[in-house]
Amino acid sequence: MKPQVQIRMNEGLFLRDPLHSELGKNIINHSIKMIHKIGFENFTFKKVAEEIGTTEAGVYRYFENKHKLLVYLTAWYWGWLEFQIIFHTNNITDPIIKLKKIITLLASPVEDDELTDHIDEKLLHGLIISEGSKAYLTKEVGDDNKKKFFKPYKDLCAIIGSVINECNPKYKYPKSLASTIIEMAHFQHYFMHYLPSLTDFGKSKEESNIIAFLNDLVFASIKNNK
Repeated sequence: MKPQVQIRMNEGLFLRDPLHSELGKNIINHSIKMIHKIGFENFTFKKVAEEIGTTEAGVYRYFENKHKLLVYLTAWYWGWLEFQIIFHTNNITDPIIKLKKIITLLASPVEDDELTDHIDEKLLHGLIISEGSKAYLTKEVGDDNKKKFFKPYKDLCAIIGSVINECNPKYKYPKSLASTIIEMAHFQHYFMHYLPSLTDFGKSKEESNIIAFLNDLVFASIKNNK
């Protein structure tokens, strides 16, 4: 039986832990749905408050601003994805097979995890693809980094980087390749559906093609860097 996901969040991201109350969980749940539907720019605390039948001030009691909320959602997703990778690769000893499994997990569609009733991982995955980079492409990224807001993303890259090192200990760029795999999986998915001329997969719209591309890119890089 799959264990329940327990993700420890940076307390600097919230004023009150949203997971400790039904209102907080509703804020998270409906914020994901709303950002996924209308985009981060059009999302406001007033709109989500009206959606769940509370006040705007009630939402602000949990989050200082919508940027902190977005960083919270992305951090939670990276933590959840790290859990999935550890769970699905725990019994794999061959690093090449393990890395291929990781690539498949990164580039495959995500289904909602029933063990987390307050978060729809399928919608959150779509949100991360289209809006996630806005969490760190800001003027405040330096300060946010000092507060360790991006630690879950760094931890995920470190895990992938360590597997790359196992595949080829002489490879010089494991962390760079790890972050590239993650970002490329998202960008290619986005391009495939919305800017198909930027990919070779626009007509098929099948994630299996992205997986094949990433495998080709990753293992060619590792093989040619001995």
